[in-house]
Amino acid sequence: MTAISRVRASELTGRAWLNTGGEELDWQKLRGKIVILDFWSFCCINCLHVLDELRPLEERYGDVLVTVGVHSPKFEHEADPQALAAAVDRYEIHHPVLDDPELGTWDAFTARAWPTLVVVDPEGYIVAHLSGEGHVQGLVSLVEELVAEHEAKGTLHRGDGPYVPRPQPEGDLRFPEKAVILPDGSVLVADTGHHRLVQLEPDLSTVRAVFGTGVKGHRDGAAETAQFNEPRGLALLPEAVATQVGYDLVVADTVNHRLRGLALSTGEVTTLAGNGVQRLLDSERARGIDPDFIADDADPLDVALSSPWDVAWSEAADRLVVAMAGTHQLFDFDPRSGRLRVVAGTGDEGLLDGPAREAWFAQTSGLSQAPDGTVWLADSESSALRCLRHTDGELRAETAVGLGLYDFGFRDGSPEHARLQHPLGVAALPDGSVAVADTYNGGIRRWQPATEDAAGQLSTLTRGLDEPSDLLLDQTAETPVLIVVETNQHRLVRVPVPAQALEAVDEGASVSQRQRTPIAGGRVTVDVRFAAPAGQKLDDRWGDPTQLKISTSPADALTAGAGTAQGLQRELVLADGVTEGILHITARAAACDGEPGGEIPDHAACHLYQQDWGIPFSVVDGAADSLTLELRGLN
Repeated sequence: MTAISRVRASELTGRAWLNTGGEELDWQKLRGKIVILDFWSFCCINCLHVLDELRPLEERYGDVLVTVGVHSPKFEHEADPQALAAAVDRYEIHHPVLDDPELGTWDAFTARAWPTLVVVDPEGYIVAHLSGEGHVQGLVSLVEELVAEHEAKGTLHRGDGPYVPRPQPEGDLRFPEKAVILPDGSVLVADTGHHRLVQLEPDLSTVRAVFGTGVKGHRDGAAETAQFNEPRGLALLPEAVATQVGYDLVVADTVNHRLRGLALSTGEVTTLAGNGVQRLLDSERARGIDPDFIADDADPLDVALSSPWDVAWSEAADRLVVAMAGTHQLFDFDPRSGRLRVVAGTGDEGLLDGPAREAWFAQTSGLSQAPDGTVWLADSESSALRCLRHTDGELRAETAVGLGLYDFGFRDGSPEHARLQHPLGVAALPDGSVAVADTYNGGIRRWQPATEDAAGQLSTLTRGLDEPSDLLLDQTAETPVLIVVETNQHRLVRVPVPAQALEAVDEGASVSQRQRTPIAGGRVTVDVRFAAPAGQKLDDRWGDPTQLKISTSPADALTAGAGTAQGLQRELVLADGVTEGILHITARAAACDGEPGGEIPDHAACHLYQQDWGIPFSVVDGAADSLTLELRGLN
């Protein structure tokens, strides 16, 4: 492989190393290995997708390839070393991880998005810089080329890498994330870290039954042989519907990208929807075709899903609502017909209210229906509490608390002041208020919607929990009680709902801290570099298969260049007086199997490369008048 340029990899600096047995790694210790630096944060669904994409690559090339996870946090909580250690255990990460809380290594490698992959050759030179997910096939080709080149040069070292497993905790539950109360008062919990479901007695500690082997995989059948892969959301069907379809609950089997059914009386597990392939808003979008169209008669087992995170029965809609976290959308599913539909979200990640199909969401992770039919949403990546409700006959998205992808905090009060930090669960309460599992703040918050006499208010009910991820209203108690899934303590606990909230909390509002990119005022060119992997070519059968979508915060920071158009280069014009802001850039490129200059074969596999960037910028005299980003750049 001939390098166009030879750029040395920067030093790996951070607070500590995990999964190395206490050893600090540097490029001298990694010499002779192909290294993939995976810049990630444990809140990010796209980062979790990449972790799973890399696993087979790590197994296949384990004697020549080392993945180093560089954890560069987005949220304040993610900078807690204990929280990071728990995430490394929870997601079964079997490679070294560098804790980079100050984003020093992130800045040294000019990372601008989660996830970013940087490939370093056995001599310590950068050979590729990749943003987003879906790069595995290209990485396979690149690794093969690097192995051949450096084996011939004698610079490749085969043998074990530096990974050292961490000791694992034991217990009945391991990182549970969601739960549901059953009619007899017992609780079914998604034992996510054990890849199974566990039925607990009402005491929340005694195990009554287990569904699943505890080994990750996908298999239908009896309770003792069925397999799940990081199951999360659970929804109990109405009795009449359950009788009709033959199962009682629906499970969001997240990493299998499937919905599963469970019959409690027999323990039988069945697959209801999803083909096991992660849904991508694929090359059809680049060709002007709506990728969210699902035919009325489509077999639900042939439909691709993307990391379903929670499910909830909607009495108003008479079907399930599905939080499709991987595509930042809301689906619905009718168990009787098997019909799947996209009901909300364009697939763009962000916070944008309005008609449901035009709204933007950000990794919706918790659902709960209120008595009036409103579906409340924990929109985790925008640290927002949002809802879907019918207004004047139209389904619309509305935001109660939250500003956008990079704003968070721990503050009670009115909507313009209140802040959450990566909430994962919600529970609509009988009085019309909404309890929120404010996960990264370790608290339970309550939103009291506005009335004719008072503005809406966010308050704090309790705090000091360790990543609460779900809430259930226990209506059997004499006074209101919430059952809280306390993920990082591997347990469920009851928390009384106090008559009055705590004294108002105000620990401030924050914005994700990253270096601002200096740019010139006036005209600025955005240039996104993309190189199709070996064996692929741009899918130009229907015109330009690339696309840029650009907006800003504040919204009026640009006088020209905003919007969606084909091509990966755009000239922007900044408004007079703008000194700083955030550029929101989405780049897409569609490629198919085929050789450059040749025809794309019939039935060739096609791939969409996509990345969303949120780039803080400041206007600086004399700064560059161009911004170059790597969607898939090779050196």
